[in-house]
Amino acid sequence: MTRTGANESRRPIALGLRANAAQFTILVAINALVGGMVGQQQTVLPLLAEEEFGLTGYTFMFTYVVAFGITKATANYFAGTWSDRYGRKPVLIAGWLFAIPVPLMLIWAPSWGWVVVANVLLGINQGLTWSTTVIMKIDLVGPKQRGLAMGLNEGAGYGAVAVTSMAAGYLAAEYGLRPAPFLLGLSYTALALGLSTLAVRETRDHTKVEAATHVPRADGRHDHLHSELSNRDVFTQTSFREPALSSASQAGLVNNLNFGLSWGLFPLLFAGSGLPVGQIGVLFALYPGVWGVGQLFTGALSDRWGRKHLITLGMFTQATALAVIAAADSFGLWAASTILLGAGTAMVYPTLLAAIGDVAHPAWRGRAVGVYRVWRDLGYAVGALMGGVVADLWSLRTAVWVAAAVSVVSALVVVIRMYETHHGLAVAATQDEETKDG
Repeated sequence: MTRTGANESRRPIALGLRANAAQFTILVAINALVGGMVGQQQTVLPLLAEEEFGLTGYTFMFTYVVAFGITKATANYFAGTWSDRYGRKPVLIAGWLFAIPVPLMLIWAPSWGWVVVANVLLGINQGLTWSTTVIMKIDLVGPKQRGLAMGLNEGAGYGAVAVTSMAAGYLAAEYGLRPAPFLLGLSYTALALGLSTLAVRETRDHTKVEAATHVPRADGRHDHLHSELSNRDVFTQTSFREPALSSASQAGLVNNLNFGLSWGLFPLLFAGSGLPVGQIGVLFALYPGVWGVGQLFTGALSDRWGRKHLITLGMFTQATALAVIAAADSFGLWAASTILLGAGTAMVYPTLLAAIGDVAHPAWRGRAVGVYRVWRDLGYAVGALMGGVVADLWSLRTAVWVAAAVSVVSALVVVIRMYETHHGLAVAATQDEETKDG
């Protein structure tokens, strides 16, 4: 009787957003809480560094962003490797356990060293949880809706960054820099840990279903990327050798270079021009807000139009926005340019993840996502270090100009190296070529 009931309750595994709507929705909610953990501190920590700890050197102030970026990048690698080896859910739960001390340390920090250590733990939390929710959503939806899935995932995460940044800015303005803004993080952690433990189901078996029906590309481009690759091979292909994977990795790094630089520099640039904390919070919310909402559309758009051109346009758009930010000196222009920066990022962010899912075989996709996110999230540290050094040597505005130039170079790399990765569009292009040749 018990065995029969267990067998009856075990439903066959199906791929697709509609077939897995309940689990997908839970994972979207969890990733919103992941993003909220970053948002609780973005507006507040640069101001805390100056007002409570008396830090004046830009490079030293950005140590917390560097610590966060390096730790998150490293955690991404292990998230991908461990999720392929042990399953997705255990990695997700472990990531939330690392989040528990973070808001408490930020509230009670007697020195800047505590803030840096808190961001090391936050980086581990972000790497393990965000990577795992990405992998689990790709598992659930299958090949047809990857762009849409990544748009919903990243939209929820960065929408929560925006909302929480604005809420933290309001709480800081009304009640002080500590402890009020960081109480948000405590509530997020408790809720996410409960959902991850009690409501989330393992998705690794979905990859077996997809692998059994995996169709190679018509042009034979991925034939050498068979299902059995070592960790070293996955790292090499994703980082350097495979044109689409390596192009996506460098574009992801530059994208987060811009985000890391904005995290450390923008509040100081805006405050140095006399903007009050409330307006700084609004500006800081506009960037991830447009980024988050925009991904709800751009992810699905990449399923219809393809990945390459959307990524290229997004990187050029970011470069334009950064140039305006560097030249502007008013709230109105900064608001318009941060909106433009968010729009450019929205074009790029879910599309890069979808491209990784297009190319990587289901058997090693978790590891490929992890390696890509290693490079992407190293951008936090590179952006903070580059921005800090350039700002110390020249000025805040010069650092933003440099980021704009780097974004142009990244866009050109995508133009030259990347091919269209969307399977259906690649098949259509191949058929068109065959028709012309005929």
